[in-house]
Amino acid sequence: MRRACVFKFEKEAPTNIYGTTSGLKPQQIKRLEQIGRRKIKSDQVVTSDIARLMTALSFEIGRQIGILAGREGEIYTVLVGNEREIEIPDLTGLRFGKRGLRGVRLVHTHLKNEPLNEDDLTDLALLRLDLIAAVGVVQEGLPGTVYLAHLLPPNPDEKIYEIHPPVSIHQLNLPLRSFLSALEAEFDSGERTRAVDGRKEKAILISVSNQPRIDQEASMDELAELARSARLVPIDRIHQRPKSFHPKFLLGEGKLKEVVMKALQQRADLLIFDQNLTPLQVKAIGEVTEMKVLDRTQLILDIFAQRAQTREAKVQVELAQLRYRLPRLAERSTALSRLTGGIGGRGPGETRLEVDRRRARDRIARLERELESLAEARARRRVRRVAHSIPILSIVGYTNAGKSTLLNALTKSDVQTEDLLFATLDTSTRRLRFPREREVIITDTVGFIQSLPPDLLGAFRSTLDELRDAHLLIHLIDISNPHFEQHMQTVQKILTELGLENTPQLLVFNKKDRIHPKTVATLCERYGGAIAISALQPESLGPLLAAIEKRLWEEGKTAPALPAASPTYKGVTPPS
Repeated sequence: MRRACVFKFEKEAPTNIYGTTSGLKPQQIKRLEQIGRRKIKSDQVVTSDIARLMTALSFEIGRQIGILAGREGEIYTVLVGNEREIEIPDLTGLRFGKRGLRGVRLVHTHLKNEPLNEDDLTDLALLRLDLIAAVGVVQEGLPGTVYLAHLLPPNPDEKIYEIHPPVSIHQLNLPLRSFLSALEAEFDSGERTRAVDGRKEKAILISVSNQPRIDQEASMDELAELARSARLVPIDRIHQRPKSFHPKFLLGEGKLKEVVMKALQQRADLLIFDQNLTPLQVKAIGEVTEMKVLDRTQLILDIFAQRAQTREAKVQVELAQLRYRLPRLAERSTALSRLTGGIGGRGPGETRLEVDRRRARDRIARLERELESLAEARARRRVRRVAHSIPILSIVGYTNAGKSTLLNALTKSDVQTEDLLFATLDTSTRRLRFPREREVIITDTVGFIQSLPPDLLGAFRSTLDELRDAHLLIHLIDISNPHFEQHMQTVQKILTELGLENTPQLLVFNKKDRIHPKTVATLCERYGGAIAISALQPESLGPLLAAIEKRLWEEGKTAPALPAASPTYKGVTPPS
């Protein structure tokens, strides 16, 4: 059995018949229609009379026949397949049950009186049917053995479905109404338990890529950290390295079926793709899986929306979200609606899509004006700082490298820190005082990440423009991360895109306390005398402060040379 919403299928049949009726006699089509007009008692899976009609006709035409029946016993559709399988129409809009079940059951024939097969059980899970039943066809078209299966609510064994012992059609006495009521109560109880426990949403991470395996794994590690930053729980990872990408689902249809089965087994709430998806792909995958589908860009935008605190950060994030969603409005159904007819509005009017686009563009324009106003205020503050001839020091680096922790350690501030990607979005500015009445302005900027959404980079460009005024950039690197070299390259690439490749930089390796000292010394030597620190150990910051003072006042010629004596910095005493 296969789903028609996954596999294209040509419908050539009367209203309540789904399937190919070519080759059937008019009298046989009439018998199919008669089956569709029957009704099953609400407490029965199927009546022996309807089963007999189905098996007799199935035997006669040599094809499988099925019915989709509702809770009250009404037959919605009669299905006609071939000798091996039947097609099921798209049931996306058909859900009369509660969250756990769809409210529709499938009863179909098996020409060789065989049990339910893997395709049957997969469709049971994918479509969340009330139950699935196969009625075997025996000699002379009589109904033989009945095979039943139904879904299971969350259980310790993580079983998806239960297969009943086979019975004959005359022994089929399952009290359907009370059985489904109890089953849905268990599903509902599981959902209430989740809500009471306050458990986080569970996500399956998916990567479909042709890049080297080590890079694919590194990107998936980062995606897992992004999910954790979004307060999600990554429960599984699925990799695929196809020769070509599926235009509709990105990953292959077989792999997509595997994804859905794993999601059902582990009770996942959403799917997160490491690659960016087209609007059509998001829609198609969502329709097949009936789950929330996110790509990498959407996940990052969601994290930024959660973390934005100041008005400026909120404006920047909303602007990035609108720019991302605007081209995707075309995938929404317009239903040919026209809104501005009537007096004063004669003519073709405006479609729903055009109205949504216009509203989005208007909102973008308003946010851009507000962002410009906030940028002007920031520019005035920058002018005042420049007027006072105070050197400006900016901390840049990959997200979660420890920039805010370093700012707190240097200035005794209390900027929020957390071991999460993009824990802070707002630019923080503090003063750092050196001996001989020297001081600098030190700023902590938003962290960088590979594949940073262009819309997000564009929205935060006004904030990142503050880096242009910096006399020195501290490029902070988490040396304990196994992919730190790739992170360094990502930061350098973004700095180049911002036109800051010629701004002086000081390379600083953070979290040296997590690495063997000999390894730290080797890496510092390899990267041209980089400085190693631990932002959590103030006593390790002395060499960094000495290097900053040397670069700003000796090499920069912005102040007299350092005195010969070893200086004492505010809150930090460098080693002798």
